[in-house]
Amino acid sequence: MSSEPQNLLFIMSDQHNRDMLGCSGHPIVKTPNLDELARQGVFFSNAYTSSPICVPARASLATGRYPHTIGAWDNAAPYTGEQASWGHRLTEQGVPVTTIGKLHYRNTTDDTGFPDQRLPMHVSNGVGDLYTLVREAGIPIKETVPRKLILGAGPGESAYTKFDRAVTSRAVSYLREEASASGKPWVLVVSYACPHFPLIAPREYYDLYPLEDVIFPKQYGLNQRPMHFVLEEYRRLSGLADELDEADIRKAIAAYYGLCSFMDAQIGEVLSALRESGLDKTTRIIYTSDHGDAMGEHGLWFKSTMYEGAVGIPFIIAGADLPKGTTVTDNVSLVDCFPTILESAGVQLKEEDSDLPGTSLLRLARGEVAPNRTVFAEYHAAGSITGFYMLRDEHYKYIHYVDYPPQLFNLKDDPDELEDLAGDPSYEDVIRRFEEQLAEMLDPQEINSKAKKDQVRRLNAHGGREQIIAQGFKVPFTPAPGVP
Repeated sequence: MSSEPQNLLFIMSDQHNRDMLGCSGHPIVKTPNLDELARQGVFFSNAYTSSPICVPARASLATGRYPHTIGAWDNAAPYTGEQASWGHRLTEQGVPVTTIGKLHYRNTTDDTGFPDQRLPMHVSNGVGDLYTLVREAGIPIKETVPRKLILGAGPGESAYTKFDRAVTSRAVSYLREEASASGKPWVLVVSYACPHFPLIAPREYYDLYPLEDVIFPKQYGLNQRPMHFVLEEYRRLSGLADELDEADIRKAIAAYYGLCSFMDAQIGEVLSALRESGLDKTTRIIYTSDHGDAMGEHGLWFKSTMYEGAVGIPFIIAGADLPKGTTVTDNVSLVDCFPTILESAGVQLKEEDSDLPGTSLLRLARGEVAPNRTVFAEYHAAGSITGFYMLRDEHYKYIHYVDYPPQLFNLKDDPDELEDLAGDPSYEDVIRRFEEQLAEMLDPQEINSKAKKDQVRRLNAHGGREQIIAQGFKVPFTPAPGVP
């Protein structure tokens, strides 16, 4: 069944853990607007990022390609438009695209396929986070900025909450004043910075979650958490190899819950404006995030790992011509956005798009099945001493670490990823099958080497390894434009 061209409202958040939604079954987090969107549409319960860190994930989303195929290794390799985006395809065929909020590309002047950027947030100084380029064991730690971000959690306003309120205001104005007057289908991207750190939630949302009620992270304790060397080094570099006080952990989680609810409220205002403008019957809506956040689970924080909290993402599609209240359990990926958006807008893929790895999710939303579909993710960025890759099929998740032991989880029987099966001889055939499947896609050693060589090149271009290490994290997250 083909889709009639319609408007598309593409809403994106930053660092939203897939479980932190009412429609995901979370017993505490309040997200009434996204829950209602899921009731009016299709919720994809097994959606994944292609890389659990901002800049590579967003470059992959834009191009529909995996980070290793476009050199989007880390947060200092922003998208520049050299590889065609879905924005290029839409604008080439006369579909206007407006973006409001965070894109995390290099700048506003590159031809990224998104000429109408409002309140754009791009990487710092057009360069991004250079510290992410230093990838080796034993790096001396100058500052434990990640640890400070967790200990600083609490109520209040941050530049990011102010920025997101401004994004909402601009989006509401667009829907009321511009979209309703448009004579042809349009695409509007509304992209928020929350619930990304800092963990500062507006008081009314923070107070929704008494500290004693928040859910303590699973496998957090030193005697519980997995001690894989790559993960241990990531914890050390984050200044989080020990155990934080329970009160600090609960404060951080309450603030994250609050930011999820704050972000949901912003989305509610945008969806209300869409309905009030009479455009809801002719507009499809997509909600997703670039990656998740582990929030203490398995003794890990932030993104940058292949556990579900970091690599899983929320994904909802709704529209008048789509099923309502449906959950799709097939595995899907951010790379599916490119063909999905084009089909929704009635725009054809070009010949050079024939090798895109994704598929349109409109078909899956309408009941077409993709049995045992395997999705892929990769990581070559901050805190990783080696490259690692994830393959997730119907039952298992396999994580391949270059030069280090793999991990294997049976997500059907162990959705919380509490038991690593990689050391169990009875699973050797499963691991071998995944190794062969990964080898068909890429050479892990070769890609790891390619990434690190490119990172050394960029380190040298910006003063060298020692200078970047001495500087440490200049800014722990991208400044919000126009917000003090």
